[in-house]
Amino acid sequence: MKLLKLAKENIVDEHICCAISDKKCRDGYQMKKDWLTAEFKGGYTFQKMDVRGKVFIEYVPIENSWLPLKGKNFMVINCFWVSGQFKGKGSGKELFQECLEDTKSMDGIVAISSDKKRPFMSDPKFLKHLGFEIVDEAPPFFKLWGLKTNPKATFPTIMANAKSGTCPDDKGITAYYSNTCPFTEYYTNDLLREYAKSKGVPLTIHHIKSQKQGHKMPIPWIINSVFYKGELVTLELKAQRHLDKIIT
Repeated sequence: MKLLKLAKENIVDEHICCAISDKKCRDGYQMKKDWLTAEFKGGYTFQKMDVRGKVFIEYVPIENSWLPLKGKNFMVINCFWVSGQFKGKGSGKELFQECLEDTKSMDGIVAISSDKKRPFMSDPKFLKHLGFEIVDEAPPFFKLWGLKTNPKATFPTIMANAKSGTCPDDKGITAYYSNTCPFTEYYTNDLLREYAKSKGVPLTIHHIKSQKQGHKMPIPWIINSVFYKGELVTLELKAQRHLDKIIT
């Protein structure tokens, strides 16, 4: 397998690993491509293996990251995914080396993950294997993992507003999402709206469209999150099964 870096010159013809053949997510797939194209100018990088599958890493300088992180001169891993059949072949380490190479003039790398492997988050066990350590935390389970390339540097931290663990809206369902993932548009705007209507539960959806909005998040996560009466229920896209346990 060979590495391939996406850029505005080739993104029209190349796939972005996720939702390749999922027709219901077609609009979200294009929105993710549009988002990437706009963010390339800020140093956003998408590296993948040249295969038809989910083997990729996305990262960006912290100064241009949408995540609510405070710091400078660090790289932020947004998404790092090596799926089933491609695991155990060294692809993860090879992709990470590309990120590390692009961090040579910087102080290190950070990534938001968790206390254990959770959907859509980088695997904390693999981050630890690569030399990362937990440098900050936010409720209910978020961990900021960091790796220094400059021993004298100070690790970034999670912004104070993203450490509440709850959202300010305590009525019904509240969802936050961005087009950093091709699945969110369909599962949030279509399925979650249908679900809330069927249950007769109020629904508020916040579409994160800028770095400024991302920095105001109540948790250090911008892909997708669903709250019920202010409490975080799930980061998964299929929120109905989690909501059913509470609402029913």
